[in-house]
Amino acid sequence: MSHGGIVNPSTPDAERSPAAPAQARGRGTALIWILLAGAFVMVLNETVMGVALPPLMAEFEITASAGQWLTTVYMLVMAVLIPMSGFLLERFTPRAIFVTALSVFAVGTAAAALAPTLAVLVAARVAQAAGTAVIMPLLTTTILTRIPEGRRGRMMGLIAIVMSAAPALGPTVSGLLITALGWRSVFLVVLPIAILVLIVGTLLIGPGTRGRDVKFDVLSALLSVVAFGGLIYGLGSIGEAAAADAVISPLVPILVGVAGLGLFIWRQLVLQRRGNAFLDLRPFRERPFWVGVALIVVAMLSMFGSLILLPIYMQNVLGLSPLTTGLAVLPGGLVICVTAPVIGILFDRVGARPLVIPGAFIVAGGLVILTQLGLTTPVWAIVVAMIVLYLGLALLMTPLMTGSLSSLEPHLYSHGSAIFSTVQQLAGAAGTAVFVTIMSIGTAAGARAGLGEVAATAQGIHGAFVLAAISSVIVIVLAFLVPKGRPVAPAPAATAAE
Repeated sequence: MSHGGIVNPSTPDAERSPAAPAQARGRGTALIWILLAGAFVMVLNETVMGVALPPLMAEFEITASAGQWLTTVYMLVMAVLIPMSGFLLERFTPRAIFVTALSVFAVGTAAAALAPTLAVLVAARVAQAAGTAVIMPLLTTTILTRIPEGRRGRMMGLIAIVMSAAPALGPTVSGLLITALGWRSVFLVVLPIAILVLIVGTLLIGPGTRGRDVKFDVLSALLSVVAFGGLIYGLGSIGEAAAADAVISPLVPILVGVAGLGLFIWRQLVLQRRGNAFLDLRPFRERPFWVGVALIVVAMLSMFGSLILLPIYMQNVLGLSPLTTGLAVLPGGLVICVTAPVIGILFDRVGARPLVIPGAFIVAGGLVILTQLGLTTPVWAIVVAMIVLYLGLALLMTPLMTGSLSSLEPHLYSHGSAIFSTVQQLAGAAGTAVFVTIMSIGTAAGARAGLGEVAATAQGIHGAFVLAAISSVIVIVLAFLVPKGRPVAPAPAATAAE
């Protein structure tokens, strides 16, 4: 049992304890809010570099390919460390994880704000990513262990804001700050928030209890680096390959990553039988979980794909400024901020299925609208498309996350959260890679057909959104596989028997 802080997810009596007194519940709710604030600024920080790249290139006198490492290295570190978060949450106290993560992130943010060279800035981004990697699984596990099942939806709705709205708001926020104060202001604004979250969160988190004495499996860690690092790097370099800037063919790291992933899965299945898996894969035995993960993957493909293509379309085809581009995407993110908590409350009443099915059709509708983008499309039409798309995503994200994770036994919460965060990273990288590749192929075909640069780019982007709209049929089909009612975790005896 925790001594006044987060209930350790690996503590059996904590999993079955009755509702805490009102004072403890209030303290727990305050803690979740401070974790949400920290997670929001940390995830927001993941997408700020795109707009900052031009001034960075000018100040450090670097190429776009070199500057792109600021984003690539962030994704690589996240991809490698997130799968380890299941082990970390089970092994160490929540306070130790929180203080370490926020401290590392704050140090990285300060270093980024003062970075005299690109190398220092890249190292700072590594530190930021290392801190961010474990915060989302920690936040999710905290909600699952501290919030009663009947109130989880409304709290998990706030996580949907972090997952979906923060990446969408990142370009807008960074565009405003860079235009007014320069690129270093992006980090200077985040730094005091990170420090405040660290101080308040440390006061709210009790000492907790030491986690299970789970052995650190070196082979699993190495395979995780090869598998997820290879996949993210390979998928992320597809765009460079299309522009003939890639150092090596993306196929090489992707194949290495796939082979590493196969070995990683094999290793976890072996360790599961011994009761000390690095990343426990037993959550996939539950239908609500694997259906939810599959739906989230397809939805995140669409979200990140649209986020990467829309700025290209609006700036290269319509000739709009980066600031106008960011403001056009902003209403979509605000839709999630407004609707996610409401959708969470509805989930607590009706379960996932009545929300996910309409959400799947709305996502498909938003993608169909995006297929109509042309050379003279007005900005308001793009805003409408993003509002529709993000409304559909809001109806998917909260019910799927809450329903999927609530279907697990409490001792699997940390591993389920780590799996969700991992597939989101992979889906984001894959969505970017797939959309950019299709755009590049379509653009090249248009150029060969005699189209001008702008018209060829518009054709390539149109082809990418057509494929996205077609793939939304998968989302609709999967939505009907979501079980009726609210998922119930299997009896603890089922696990004990394994």
